[in-house]
Amino acid sequence: MCSSTHKSMGWKGWSTIPAPHLTESNAPWLDLSYPLGKSTPVPTVPAGKTIVSPFPEARFERIRSMPEHKVNLSEMQMVVHFGTHVDAPVHFIIDGPSFHEIPLDRLYGQGVLLNITCKPVQELGPEIFDGLEIQRGDIVVLNTGWSNYANTARYDEHPYLSAEAAQYLVDCGVKLFAVDFPSPDLPIAYRDSNFDWPAHHIMLRNGLLVAENLRVPKEIESGRGEFLFLALNIEGSDGSPARVVGRSIT
Repeated sequence: MCSSTHKSMGWKGWSTIPAPHLTESNAPWLDLSYPLGKSTPVPTVPAGKTIVSPFPEARFERIRSMPEHKVNLSEMQMVVHFGTHVDAPVHFIIDGPSFHEIPLDRLYGQGVLLNITCKPVQELGPEIFDGLEIQRGDIVVLNTGWSNYANTARYDEHPYLSAEAAQYLVDCGVKLFAVDFPSPDLPIAYRDSNFDWPAHHIMLRNGLLVAENLRVPKEIESGRGEFLFLALNIEGSDGSPARVVGRSIT
């Protein structure tokens, strides 16, 4: 069991972790991300009698088309936290690194996938990681099956990580934590005016990256795996959309 103590502070720096390596497995890489488009799930919040997204509406448009033009040309406009994405520390830590300052070795490597069943708005404590052999420098992917509720009201009643669970991952030396729902923090509709995103703050200030809105295929089983978070290297950004792939190695 990893020790667990924390204080609210600014950027603490990148932890020392082993260099990542990938196996020579012949297992196929599987897509763990949503395609970007009109059907990509987004977080929503009640606003009177309507449901709205806190994000500006994403736009994907073909601005040149063949045969009228000699090429097809598409344009997109969206927040960097739309769909499957990775948060940079500066998303919540004012003196934290932006996305282009994230070392590449923080975005790929071996880790563990944990499949669990959750209830709506269930707080997840460190006990969910009991028996999970987390190694320093691992990526931890939490799959609750919540992606099955994408584009429904229940998607925004997702489970969330307690502060103690977030600190446990930091103490274990995890370098990236990914979930198959909109946020490791309390769902938007249940936050009061004093809410301060404790899971994000604890993880990001310690250099533990956060990825959200994964879609884990059933072919990837609980246990050891390899993961690539192929995010765009956006200068100065607080996050980046990502094509995430993974495979089991056990």
